[in-house]
Amino acid sequence: MGWLYMQSLDGHSGPRQYLDAQFTYDRPERRSRVLRSALVGMRTYYAAVESVGSNGEREVFAIVCLVRYNPRDREGYIFGCKDMDESMWPCEAECPPAVLDLLTPTHRPYAVQWRERCRAAASRRGSTPKLRSGQIIVQGNRVKEWVTNG
Repeated sequence: MGWLYMQSLDGHSGPRQYLDAQFTYDRPERRSRVLRSALVGMRTYYAAVESVGSNGEREVFAIVCLVRYNPRDREGYIFGCKDMDESMWPCEAECPPAVLDLLTPTHRPYAVQWRERCRAAASRRGSTPKLRSGQIIVQGNRVKEWVTNG
């Protein structure tokens, strides 16, 4: 599958709002709505999407979109996206826990593995201390050796 580029966001204030609207719809056989979404690093959009069939069957699954947004693009194509769902085993695995927590259980193997990768990445991010402005970082001896011998 390829990328879709466009020259406007159809009146939406940003990529996240545009994509939320794209994945929210009502049709006779199915309705879909975004329960929660996140645009991580202005590069990857993650959404928990609720899909309810006409028979009442409900599923909440993840959608992942690669995003390119440049409002000053020379050719006027300010927004591009490539969408996939979690069962396509996206390489991107930075989905926030707030989105993951809304997903219903699944038996699709790629989706299960993707969710595990996202949880592991979130765990690693959570264990990394946040630096404050002006904070001093002390390097270990191995870094000193590499700098002086390099």
